[in-house]
Amino acid sequence: MTARLHAVEFASRANGPGLRAVVWFQGCTLACPGCFNPRTHDPGGGYEMDIRSLAEALAASRAIEGVSVSGGEPFQQPEALADLVRRLRATPLGILIFSGYTLERIRTIPRGPAILDCIDVLVAGPYIQALHSGQGLVGSANQRIHLLTGRYTLAGFASLPRREVILHRDGTLTLSGIAPLSIPGSRRDFSEQQRH
Repeated sequence: MTARLHAVEFASRANGPGLRAVVWFQGCTLACPGCFNPRTHDPGGGYEMDIRSLAEALAASRAIEGVSVSGGEPFQQPEALADLVRRLRATPLGILIFSGYTLERIRTIPRGPAILDCIDVLVAGPYIQALHSGQGLVGSANQRIHLLTGRYTLAGFASLPRREVILHRDGTLTLSGIAPLSIPGSRRDFSEQQRH
């Protein structure tokens, strides 16, 4: 099975507790006003990646504590998302998903309940620009952090950096977080939370 992805980052500290990999799914029909990551919206953008290969690469990264999945809207590719989290659940990695849908809505999406059964944390709700907060992985005050297992505590989210700049060996940058910087000319400009 394949997924349409926007990007993968193997070392982030602004997308959940500990050092984490981040997988940005491509495609989102929610298009929340003020979204910081509109380049993830086009369902035809990004690239295809084999889920098995992706899960193996994430599991082989011994330095990370967990994986955060964002977008775009990951739940708009429910089969691919279910395959990814099922494979990751068989590893020691913690799993966190960001979604513009509420928890209640996710429970009605095909494969939604099965996905929820495989993850530790869901950060859920649409990004509402007028309610911007930018604290503890919550982009706007309506969004909720749902701890679905005992792996993490809410205290672990309070001290996360709001943004980060990751410099890669090839000179490219990843700009990430709930209030990312914008650097003219950067090749990659990703946001974890404000896209919803």
